[in-house]
Amino acid sequence: MTAQPTALALLPDGRLRIDWSDDTVRVYKARDLREASPDALTREKKSHQAEKPSNQLTVLSPAETAPLTIKGMNPVGHYAYQIVFSDGHDSGIYRYEYLYELGERYESQ
Repeated sequence: MTAQPTALALLPDGRLRIDWSDDTVRVYKARDLREASPDALTREKKSHQAEKPSNQLTVLSPAETAPLTIKGMNPVGHYAYQIVFSDGHDSGIYRYEYLYELGERYESQ
């Protein structure tokens, strides 16, 4: 059986904390989650960046240069979350199994 989230919290440093039903606690940086988005647009953007010549610079929008934060998380059934980021991205559906793998074990201070 897959572990289920039992609690969500944003830490003062901006990381997301998720307590899981297997008694582990994992933390996530917003940028790491955004870059790992499982949606088709993110995958397509990554493939186009790989095709660019190495001397070509990417022009960033103001939203892309601002610190990235998590603005919200919406449950999708009983198996995933849709994460809303401060840059407007909200099309990735993060299945619990995938979300669990992305996190780092949280060691309380």
